[in-house]
Order: sequence, then C-alpha cells, then structure tokens
Amino acid sequence: MNDLDFASWMSQIQRRTEVALEQHLPRTDVLPEQLHEAMRYATLGGGKRVRALLAHAAGEITEAAPERVDIVASSIELIHAYSLVHDDMPCMDNDVLRRGKPTVHVRFDEATALLAGDALQTLAFQLLAENRVTESVGDQLAMIALLASASGSRGMAGGQAIDLGSVGRQIELETLELMHIHKTGALIRASIVLGARCGPRIEPGTLSRLDHFGKVVGLLFQVVDDILDLQSDTATLGKTAGKDAESEKPTYVSLLGLHGARQLADDLLEQARSTLTPFGLQARRLDELASFIVARKY
Repeated sequence: MNDLDFASWMSQIQRRTEVALEQHLPRTDVLPEQLHEAMRYATLGGGKRVRALLAHAAGEITEAAPERVDIVASSIELIHAYSLVHDDMPCMDNDVLRRGKPTVHVRFDEATALLAGDALQTLAFQLLAENRVTESVGDQLAMIALLASASGSRGMAGGQAIDLGSVGRQIELETLELMHIHKTGALIRASIVLGARCGPRIEPGTLSRLDHFGKVVGLLFQVVDDILDLQSDTATLGKTAGKDAESEKPTYVSLLGLHGARQLADDLLEQARSTLTPFGLQARRLDELASFIVARKY
C-alpha cells in the first residue's frame, strides 16, 4: 500500500472504510427500519474519513493488519457520525446541512436523530468488543477504555459542553485550546493511538510520540476548520458556512485574526512533522495527512 501515491492511498482507505461501515451497520430491512435507515444515512456516503485515514497511517508504523485497523477505523467513524448527528440538532448547533445533504433531524425527525446517534455510539463499542484487534485481551480492553475516554466528558462530549458554554462570551486562547483538545482533538488522538495499537511492532516511546502528534494535529485540524468557516462557501464545505460567526462562537480566527490563525496552522504543521522524524519513512502517510489537513478546502 505504501507504493501508492498519496491520493490513491487515501482513496483506497476511504473505500475500504466505506465497505467496512456498510457491512457493520444494520440493514434497513431489519426492525426498526427507520432507525437503521437514519444510522446509515448519517454514516455512509460522505465525509473525508480523516480519522480512519489517521488510524491506518498509524497502523503502518506498527505493521498492523489492515483488517484489524478496519474495525478500529469503523468504530471511530461511528463515534464521529453520532457526534455530528447530535451536534446538528436544534438543542445544540441547530444546523440543517451536513456533508452536502439535510441533517438527520431534518431528513427524519428529532427523536429519530437522537436515537440514531445513541445507536451509532453503542455500535462503535460493540465492534471493538466483538472483534479481535490485538493479540492481548488486556490491550484490547485498554483500547476500548481509550475510545470511551476520548468520547466522554473528559473528551469530545466535554469539549462540546465547553463550546456551548462559550457562545457569545470572550474567552482566552488557552480556554479555546482546551476546548478543542477535548472536542476535536481527543478523537483524533484516539484514532492514531488505536490504529497503532493494532500492530505487533510497538517500540518503546512510539505510542507517546504518536499521541503527541495527534494532539498537535487535532488542534491543526480545528484551526483550519475555523479558517474555512470564514473563507469557504456552503457548497464546498457541505455544511453551513459562517455558522460560527453567526452564532457568536469563539474561534481561532476571532481571537487571532485570519493572519494569526494561518500562522498558527503553519507552526502546528511544523511541530507535527518534526514529531514524526524518528519514524522515518514509516510515518510517510501521517506526514502526508498533516499536510492534507492544512491544504484541504472542506
């Protein structure tokens, strides 16, 4: 797989992730049909699959079997999909567009969206519990715990709570960073570490170095997201552009200005890439993904 150019490799991982999710999600002809339809609608046929890409890229460093990483990648993408479903609901960000199509509560209804998010979250943990992704049972339990921590009140859900509490308020840069370390960064960090933990060749210091890379890339992803929210359009983003400013949410652009946010993105990219130096060519895909995150248009 490393012989492919980056675009071909990325496309291949995106395709195999889509196939894996298609297989693991309940069919729409199984009761309750509408709930299963909503789960598939929320998950399939859209998104960059950045977290799945990061998991597979990290797995290459530890020589992980792609089939094992598929399980981890699917679990993470299910958690991500559930978070988007809930974030878009009227009680949260109240958005009507996601991945270029109506959000789940618009396409179905609020109750179905709530249940679909709940079911996607639990399915993620079911996959990690039922499928062997590492040789050690203890290691696999630790991986399940890591995903739970990254998703909960000390991770993604907690970051969203801080985000909601910051609307219309002036906050310090440190608070904004703390919010996004939890809201966006925790699941990105987990994607990288979980992908690496699927492999048999984990050298001392590998996981801590990859975790640091994930922390930096998680912040980088959010900084670029804030820039795109200001500069891009709804059709390109696949979600409502300018929503953060309209909702008076604090962002890196609102605190640092556009130039400052761009400079921060450049600095974070340099930090991320330097963290990977000891891995050499094994980290080629992670390095390419860091550059992709900065250069992306959606």
